[in-house]
Amino acid sequence: MTENHIRIGTIVATWGTAGDVVLLHNLGKKNDFKGIEAFFIEVAKDSFLPYFAKQVKVKTPEEVLIQFDSVSTKEMAQSLLKKSVWLPESQAKKLVAASAPVKLLGYTILDNDKPIGEVEEVIEQPLQILLRITIDKKEVLIPLNESTLISIDHKNKLVLLNLPDGLLEVYLG
Repeated sequence: MTENHIRIGTIVATWGTAGDVVLLHNLGKKNDFKGIEAFFIEVAKDSFLPYFAKQVKVKTPEEVLIQFDSVSTKEMAQSLLKKSVWLPESQAKKLVAASAPVKLLGYTILDNDKPIGEVEEVIEQPLQILLRITIDKKEVLIPLNESTLISIDHKNKLVLLNLPDGLLEVYLG
């Protein structure tokens, strides 16, 4: 993949017997994915295959039913369960709601006004959001919650945080 891609969700279920799947997405608003020809599914770590959509139907604001060209049975669809779904960054940014956490990709994180890294991935969990950055070639997960977040400056693409003492040292030694 030449262009950067953004993880937009996960295939969480099959639907019916014709190979349809349910995509749970994190775009923050109802989406019918008009104009999206291919979804990239992570079939193995850092290995992505394009799947071309025949049909996309909105199920809920966070879920869509997708019928892929190459998936015609429930068994084929089951092989895609729990797989991450990615889109090219340019396409994903057109679909994401302004308030969605995934919108923070590419933002600079400041800890007490000191830049520590750029958001490379947004990982949504039930009680908090984790922002993945790289410091000194090491992956660092930064918790984004009410106790760490000071503010978000969308105009300048900044996330201002007050991280707990010692958090970065856990990763960096």
